Amino acid sequence: MDAELTRRYANVRSAMAEHELDALIVSGSEYSGFEGSVTYLSGFQIVHRYAYVVVPAAGEPQIVFPTEARYVGEHGTAQLEQVFHDRPGEHIAATARDRGWARVGVYGLDYIMTVRDFRALESLDLVPFDAEFDLARSVKSDAELESVRDSVRINEEGFEAFLAAYEPGRTAAEVMAPAEELFVERGCGRLTMNMVLIGPEFAIAKRETRLGDFVLPSLEVAGPGMHWVEVSRAIGATPSEVEPMVEAYEEYHAAARTSMRDGATAHDVHRAVSMGFTERGFHLGHVTGHSIGMTMIEHPRVGEGLDTRLRTGMVLSMHPHAIAADGKACLYMQDTWLVGDGGGEPLSHLPIRVFSG
Repeated sequence: MDAELTRRYANVRSAMAEHELDALIVSGSEYSGFEGSVTYLSGFQIVHRYAYVVVPAAGEPQIVFPTEARYVGEHGTAQLEQVFHDRPGEHIAATARDRGWARVGVYGLDYIMTVRDFRALESLDLVPFDAEFDLARSVKSDAELESVRDSVRINEEGFEAFLAAYEPGRTAAEVMAPAEELFVERGCGRLTMNMVLIGPEFAIAKRETRLGDFVLPSLEVAGPGMHWVEVSRAIGATPSEVEPMVEAYEEYHAAARTSMRDGATAHDVHRAVSMGFTERGFHLGHVTGHSIGMTMIEHPRVGEGLDTRLRTGMVLSMHPHAIAADGKACLYMQDTWLVGDGGGEPLSHLPIRVFSG
């Protein structure tokens, strides 16, 4: 196990001790954005089916795969003992009995773990551990930040490819294709989730969708280091009803630079960055922001009433989704931020403005 992985295990086991866990099961699947939890603790990227990393409070961890899919990814990349079993939950339950585990945390209990594996583990005291696991991995190391910055650079280049291909009347698929090609060339592989907004709604970039004079791309990628980021800007001729939203976006950017600091709560940041939108009477649709890492959406969320305190070294994706009172006009632009001692640092060099097509 390399030094970076050793650091991660120390942080996770500290959280486990705080919550008196005998072991932790970290679930991951091939669903875009949910594979990263397993990568975080093993170095292994799931490309097919699902897997679990089993972390005892003391002793060596394992990564457990279903036998039905012998190839789940490049198995030589895993830095842990690998176990294949017809029913992974039964193997984990037997291990728990043998080692006397009673209280077991589960990351992905509600959204990732399969029903058959859950049923095999029902005799244990299973503790949902999503937020706790995410907070344990929320502060990035220097090595992780290098990977994050690399992903941001690739994301920016993809936006520039989308911008260069955009013309009113072209299909969303035609315009998105050069960006997707660039992402694959730069080493993102399958770790992309890219769409366009049609009105306030997110949509796949299809051949049937023709883009108008104003377009909102949504670009999310993870580079070779497998850290997800989000960077995008609006493109085209700004409708008059959107111009006040652009002003509010400029105010959000300025507010994030000062409010996104060590010790501030997620609620405080949400209030600071959303003020310009709410004061102008706009609704905020999609979540204002969230922690982001090897999983696309991690805790803490940035929103109303969330009292988690930010720490220096956290990376947040911010994307206020401003929607007009009539539900038609909207503005959505993405940025990835680094929390600092005195404020936030936007990791993208793209100015916060609408780009000409």
